[in-house]
Amino acid sequence: MTTVLTPSGRRVRTARTGTLRHHRPPLLTGAGTLFVLLLALLGPLAAPHSPPAQLAAPFQQPDGQFLLGTDVLGRDVLSRVLSGGRTIVLTALAGTAAAGAVGMAVGVLAAMVSRRLGDLLLRCVDALAVLPALLVVLVLAAGFPGSAAALVAAVALATAPFSTRVLRAAADTVLSSGYVEAALARGDTRRAVLRHDVLPNIAGPALMDTALRLVASLHLTATAGFLGLGPGGATPDWGRMVSENVPGATLAATPFLAPALLLVLLSVCVGLLAGRLADTVGRGAA
Repeated sequence: MTTVLTPSGRRVRTARTGTLRHHRPPLLTGAGTLFVLLLALLGPLAAPHSPPAQLAAPFQQPDGQFLLGTDVLGRDVLSRVLSGGRTIVLTALAGTAAAGAVGMAVGVLAAMVSRRLGDLLLRCVDALAVLPALLVVLVLAAGFPGSAAALVAAVALATAPFSTRVLRAAADTVLSSGYVEAALARGDTRRAVLRHDVLPNIAGPALMDTALRLVASLHLTATAGFLGLGPGGATPDWGRMVSENVPGATLAATPFLAPALLLVLLSVCVGLLAGRLADTVGRGAA
């Protein structure tokens, strides 16, 4: 409840329904994101069986021993679901962190140097940006089969060019402001301007861009798993689980439906949080 003053001078108490509606969606999406992340990172500790162990007949229906049934090779679906998210989440986070670091370094450098040199740097970045992201992932992941580092590098290379452009534009805006020009006029070094003026003022756009790139990284990592790329062998992976068990969908739905739903939930929740963060940063800038 809140108190407002009417034109006649009376105080009236009104319900803050708008505030509740305003905060409920971020709360739900945050809870969904936290649930899937904890499941992915801590799930292997709770797996009832060894994920690669063949324990029963293929596509066995859920029962007391196998709560989600078995997959195409007779492995426990619950154990593989609990253990299959860590690879995707950690790969996406590592690729996003690498892309953010490269985008920050190159973008700020392009803004701090001369206009001609900065444009030349962006032309080099654009040469990489024109390549389809999935093609970059396919080439590197297929060239180094079974390598998690290659998949991280592929995700970073596919998303870093867009971070570079965003952060270069944000740094240009800060550098063209009056207080930065005044700082340079009174003799501050460019290093001091970078440390005290540029980096603090592009932290908001950088955080927003990182959240958006995380969504793209999750999509690319899950797609790589679906195509059989990345860490191989018996390592469980939500994307690979969907691909492996789709042929038996008419026999058992949970082996492919459980990992697919978790991937959708994580992607949607992170995307909604990224959009919310973008709105917050935009209002702050305004």
